[in-house]
Amino acid sequence: MTTKKPAVAVYKFSSCDGCQLSILNMEDELLNLAEAIDIAFFLEATRAQKPGPYDIALVEGSITTPHEIERIREVRANAKVVIALGTCATAGGIQALRNFASAEEYAKVVYAHPEYLHYLQTATPIAEHIQVDMELWGCPVNKAQVIEVIVALLNNRRPNLPPHSVCLECKRRGTPCVIVDKGIPCIGPATQAGCGAICPAMGRGCYGCFGPARDVNTDAMANMLLKMERYPGETARLFRGISGYAPTFRTIVDEILPANEEAK
Repeated sequence: MTTKKPAVAVYKFSSCDGCQLSILNMEDELLNLAEAIDIAFFLEATRAQKPGPYDIALVEGSITTPHEIERIREVRANAKVVIALGTCATAGGIQALRNFASAEEYAKVVYAHPEYLHYLQTATPIAEHIQVDMELWGCPVNKAQVIEVIVALLNNRRPNLPPHSVCLECKRRGTPCVIVDKGIPCIGPATQAGCGAICPAMGRGCYGCFGPARDVNTDAMANMLLKMERYPGETARLFRGISGYAPTFRTIVDEILPANEEAK
């Protein structure tokens, strides 16, 4: 007698496909996972698909169109567990930059016939439209964290994810602090770990792609960076990056902008 394997579905909304590619880049690990789960729906990998309901839904991308609101509600109704995969799904991603300006003006600049477009005024995380059971940040998501979450769900335990900021990852790699050593603005102290401190290792500041870290005095961090600015509005631009629509970073920008009009 065989036990039915949990069915997993992977969905894409408004995004670049980078988080799905992170899953595909697991290679050997993905083959091992396939022994424990049934990858029932994953259009990035194969056109073959099995109907739901699914045990786990991994969702990449933000919600930017009326149709996507309908789709994400269908995903929620068809899955026991929904995981927001990557910064687009958790905070709106880079496309959420339009939330700070006029979507119509952007459309006019980019498209010859913007009247043909059907879009929302804002790009939002999926949690603004449905209940999300778990969030995995990153641009792209850390594939090791994806594996950890799936294995944890299969074993009915809490995932073991890093609780610290990017600063600890710098220390682990032996990377000198770019703020102290080079005077380069960096929001690594306020950013959740997971990337391996790639940017500081290359001599540039972190720009927060893994989202806000927990239990961090972000206000103090922002005030320190304001004193280091190399041009007006630099701090606001740092926080208004890939994770800029995350509530913690958005609040910082709202507080900084009145004194940094050039960042608009």
